[in-house]
Amino acid sequence: MESKIQLLVRSTHIDVNRHVNNTKYLEYLEWAREDFYEKAGFGYEQLLELGVITVMVNVNLNYRKEALYNDLLTVITRPIEAHNRSFSVGQTIYREVDDALIADAVVTLATIDPNLRKAVPIPAALKAIFT
Repeated sequence: MESKIQLLVRSTHIDVNRHVNNTKYLEYLEWAREDFYEKAGFGYEQLLELGVITVMVNVNLNYRKEALYNDLLTVITRPIEAHNRSFSVGQTIYREVDDALIADAVVTLATIDPNLRKAVPIPAALKAIFT
């Protein structure tokens, strides 16, 4: 299972160096993870019904090429692995016009109880998308 979203680089994403500011990539990845969750049937409300929410606990983000104003980007999210209380997804960002790899990341998320604010085991239904 994977999800793909497309986004257009806007002027508000650009920094003084005239390329996408490094912090915007984290937003792009987050938007794509939300799409991944929804397509897998685990939107925010569904996660709450399972008694969990997810929080990012680690991100390893490699910037490969710069993205510029008006670039059309595709962000792909794929499951990598699940453990007891955390899981990882791989994410890649490509530029549409030339299929250039702009960035890639491995993001680790933990499942936590929304009331206790403590890590809890991943619900079986969610863990199943990693097998």
